[in-house]
Amino acid sequence: MTDDRITGLALIAGSAGVILALGLHPSGRDLFAADTFASAARKLIAVHSLALACLPVWLFGAWGLSRRFDVQWTARAALVTYAFALMAMMNAVVVDGLVTPGLAHGIVNATGAAGQGWRIAFNHNGLMDQAFLRVFLVASSVAIVLWSASILQSAVLGRAVGIYGCVLGAATVIAQLSGQLDLHQHLFGAAIVGQVVWFVIVGTSLCRVSNA
Repeated sequence: MTDDRITGLALIAGSAGVILALGLHPSGRDLFAADTFASAARKLIAVHSLALACLPVWLFGAWGLSRRFDVQWTARAALVTYAFALMAMMNAVVVDGLVTPGLAHGIVNATGAAGQGWRIAFNHNGLMDQAFLRVFLVASSVAIVLWSASILQSAVLGRAVGIYGCVLGAATVIAQLSGQLDLHQHLFGAAIVGQVVWFVIVGTSLCRVSNA
């Protein structure tokens, strides 16, 4: 199996795992009902554990992609920037998936004034999660732009994917810095899905190159 194929499969597998985790994410309402808390907490931990497992796979694929264009400084800068982004994503996943169930358990079982304290902690936890996600989204978008620049310079994987990556990355950074992603939460999810699509296209293209 060639390096390009291994890299491509890693990018596709990491992307598929993240999409699966997003799709299986339980409703927040279930965490605050005594009869559904236990199952919702287990599911929340499970899907976030899956997401955590996908991050090193994504990083491995990112390393292979940058190695493919190692002569270009943009590819090296993309790898460093994406590793930084994945550190922020790891923090977001831990905060949302592994810390949240404990806080929700405190809220469900608290009595009197203690419940207010647990709710304050829960809200703070949510703010931290959103902050780490914003860092991930901006840094990963910058990395995709840098990789896309390398793709356009080499023309190995096709100009279309390079152009798509540049447009997606630049639009996401502008939308985040202008506050549009905070105002329109559905755009936040769309940006992440857009990144996943880019990685799947790049991964598929690398697999095809390895077979050529």
